Amino acid sequence: MNATALGRHAVRADVATIRTRSDSVSDEGQPQQRSAPLLQSPQYTGGRPQPYNASTVNHAPATRACSEDSCSQHSQHSDAQNDMDFGSGGPPPGMMKDRHGPPPPHHPRDGRGPYGPEGYGGEGFVPPPPMHHPMPPQNQGGPPQQGGVMMVYGLDPTTANADRLFNLCCLYGNVVRIKFLKTKEGTAMVQMGDPVSVERCVQNLNNVTVGDYTLTLAFSKQAYLSEVMNPYPLHDKSPSFKDYVSNKNNRFLTPASIHKNRIQPPSKVVHFFNTPPDVSEEQLLAVFTDYGVTSPHTISKFPLKSERSSSGLMEFQNISQSVMAIMACNHATINHPGAKFPFVMKLCFSSSRQIGQGKGQNQNKNHNLKQEESQRQGQNNGIEHDY
Repeated sequence: MNATALGRHAVRADVATIRTRSDSVSDEGQPQQRSAPLLQSPQYTGGRPQPYNASTVNHAPATRACSEDSCSQHSQHSDAQNDMDFGSGGPPPGMMKDRHGPPPPHHPRDGRGPYGPEGYGGEGFVPPPPMHHPMPPQNQGGPPQQGGVMMVYGLDPTTANADRLFNLCCLYGNVVRIKFLKTKEGTAMVQMGDPVSVERCVQNLNNVTVGDYTLTLAFSKQAYLSEVMNPYPLHDKSPSFKDYVSNKNNRFLTPASIHKNRIQPPSKVVHFFNTPPDVSEEQLLAVFTDYGVTSPHTISKFPLKSERSSSGLMEFQNISQSVMAIMACNHATINHPGAKFPFVMKLCFSSSRQIGQGKGQNQNKNHNLKQEESQRQGQNNGIEHDY
């Protein structure tokens, strides 16, 4: 190789060295540009990562998306918009199905349409059967409320039955049902029409002596008496359970009869009414004899106000005899040849404490009769001329 060629080669080597150093200096003075991230920051996407899109970042206007779960303003705006579009009830279930998903199977509904795991309109829901025998409403706080059932203790097991107990309790309210207890002899449960009637019975009949027994009345914890399909027979072969809902001898059936009834405690003077107009004392005494109770020692009839029936007072020796007479003979029938049906004699306790007798007491007797007649005039204890 000649000297000229060697010189050219050396020059080319120097130029290449200079270029290499220049590139190295340029790289050191200006660092390389940082590569773009593969994912955007989660705080701008509502919590879900999205692929990097340079055009969206560089050219689209920056809008901040918020999560429906974390942004209350978005939720309020959405609910308001739904109400404006679809009313207070919101959009139809089908439009919100993709957004909110189906409701759970146990979600409470009002029973107007079936639903199930498939969402609204599914076939997985079966509405519960209706209650045919709802229980009585229970007291929500406060003192316990008293029902219309009472306990009656101290009844004579050889003579007491449902009808005799009805004849006594009907003076203080409507009787619904009566049930004698098989496990407690001489004990019965009486369901009255309302708690007020039970209170009247307890106030007036508790601790009253009837023959050799003393009645004890108390409120019962039961709200009502269930029907007994197969009642056992009592001592007189009558059933131990009876229903008196439709019995016409109840004396508090209408507002007028309720107003006419006068609540009186047991007295030895008894008022009788709805008897035949020409009934005699012998006929009245025969009624008590037929039922096996003591007859009254004095009977006084009121002057007739109508030709359809008669009324008056009768006095017994003591309260025990009068109570036994009402239990046995109240609603007893008396035949009359001029009537199509027998008369149903009705008894109740009188406000008079005695009927005067003897020559020296005629004035007192007449005064008591007029007072009693004025109190009972035109009302007959709620049932007038019922025979």
